Amino acid sequence: MTQFSDLGLAKPLLKALTDKGYTTPTPIQAQAIPTVMTGRDLLGIAQTGTGKTAAFALPILHRLAEDKKPAPRRGFRCLVLSPTRELATQIADSFRDYGKHMGLTVATIFGGVKYGPQMKALAAGVDVVVATPGRLMDHLGEKSAHLNGVEIFVLDEADQMLDLGFVVPIRKIASQLPKERQNLFFSATMPNEIGKLAGELLKNPAQVSVTPQATTVERIQQSLIFIEAQRKRPLLAELLADSAVERSIVFTRTKRGADRVAKYLVASGIEAAAIHGDKTQGQRERALAAFKAGQVKALIATDIAARGIDVNDVSHVFNFELPNVPESYVHRIGRTARKGKEGIAISFCADDERTLLRDIQKATRQTIPTFDRRNDKSLAAAAAVADKLAPPEKYVDPRRADPRNNVPAELRRQRNRPARGGDQAKSPGQGQGRGRNGPSNAAAKPAGGDYRGPKRVSATAPAERWNPID
Repeated sequence: MTQFSDLGLAKPLLKALTDKGYTTPTPIQAQAIPTVMTGRDLLGIAQTGTGKTAAFALPILHRLAEDKKPAPRRGFRCLVLSPTRELATQIADSFRDYGKHMGLTVATIFGGVKYGPQMKALAAGVDVVVATPGRLMDHLGEKSAHLNGVEIFVLDEADQMLDLGFVVPIRKIASQLPKERQNLFFSATMPNEIGKLAGELLKNPAQVSVTPQATTVERIQQSLIFIEAQRKRPLLAELLADSAVERSIVFTRTKRGADRVAKYLVASGIEAAAIHGDKTQGQRERALAAFKAGQVKALIATDIAARGIDVNDVSHVFNFELPNVPESYVHRIGRTARKGKEGIAISFCADDERTLLRDIQKATRQTIPTFDRRNDKSLAAAAAVADKLAPPEKYVDPRRADPRNNVPAELRRQRNRPARGGDQAKSPGQGQGRGRNGPSNAAAKPAGGDYRGPKRVSATAPAERWNPID
């Protein structure tokens, strides 16, 4: 059996791995590390929880330490792009843990926090930067960062990047990178669009795949319960009350739905917290810290926020609502059964979600064992109480829902708002109204509504930042 000591890694890396108790690489690590150490481009296909972060972090640190030189001012030698803040933090922590005996610097760049500390960290140059695309674009636009010195470019969770509509900023970032660089491309699934993007970024890559596309982890015991939509919350509370559920993640389709489920569970006496894109960075960090510390039994999350959650002892995953993208089912249940452990995944399915269920079973090439809890009188009584604790949200057909609509508030592009006062015809000079970005017209008063005078616009105001992404 292959050991980390057989892969030719530098001694400081082996010491850090020993400190963490790691001796045997996972399949993705055993295949990817030797290839990355040679400097060749790599396309890695591996599900979440297979250890792919170490598969690229270890050989990158080895290469940077072998050719140790100062990073350029406001630049960096390695750039890792991540779709979410939590995942960016997790990747950066892995780099720090593995490289703690090597003297290399690591920084994270993501939205939701102030620019000042990030600019200060970049000023002297950094060996490894882990960033979300939007905030990195901001720094490039402000000239507080540049990509001239990047030697290694890593695109992690490429399929999630595609789901979030990040392809355009990724291409813009890639266009500013040096032509001579190593490219590492990792994805849990390989749809056609991802293959096209990989073809644009990679040059004669080696391909490593440890699982077939869209398969699920064999150690996860999966089941599905047919239940009316309005009775899902009482059913969830009933299941979470079982002592066998030690630590669980509950997936909802929307952010408001996550808040309502968390509110109901707390009112039912179950420790729960919600994490999604509309929460502040501090709220997200506190919720995740409480979950890791065991103070919260159920973490209610949306797909995007949960992508960076790496907790080894998650015993159960509940799909409160089925995802409208079949591949997301694989990502969701992959939050359990990590580090060689077993796990349980339970999904709820209402009548309007049966099409989504068929898509999931087709994509994963399996039939999920099912149970029927419809017309359950005890749940019907509890559902009436649930509506008082947390009123149900307006129904949205899941088959018509766009997963990219469920993005954090800071990912949305700022748009001009119409003038107050209804849909009256605009008078000359009144075109921009009281838009958020456009200047207001002081000469014309909107018909109806509140008028507070013209919006002051500084003649030296900086250009609008790119703000469609985290």
